[in-house]
Amino acid sequence: MVYTLVCHLEAKDDDSIEKIKRKLIEAARVYRKDKETVDWFVMQDVNNPRKFSIVERFEHESSQKYHLENPYWKTFDPYVKPLCVNQHIELSRHEELDTSKDVELLPL
Repeated sequence: MVYTLVCHLEAKDDDSIEKIKRKLIEAARVYRKDKETVDWFVMQDVNNPRKFSIVERFEHESSQKYHLENPYWKTFDPYVKPLCVNQHIELSRHEELDTSKDVELLPL
């Protein structure tokens, strides 16, 4: 199954929004080419333009190593974190569920 990271970040001020947006677009174009990366999506909240999400999809949990070994990584965090609220990027890790097979629904 696909291993997925979901990252949420928030720009610290209005001046940081466009900088983060451009960096995320640039990063997606770079990281999509990494070995064992299924895709790398970037999104901006429709109600609060300061909030962004990144969905990183890898073939396996171990595939992250190619992402972290990419020389671009050394430029990404130092650029983005100072533009964020409390220099914090919220991260959650997921294993995608196998939706290719039929399942029997359990009673409510």
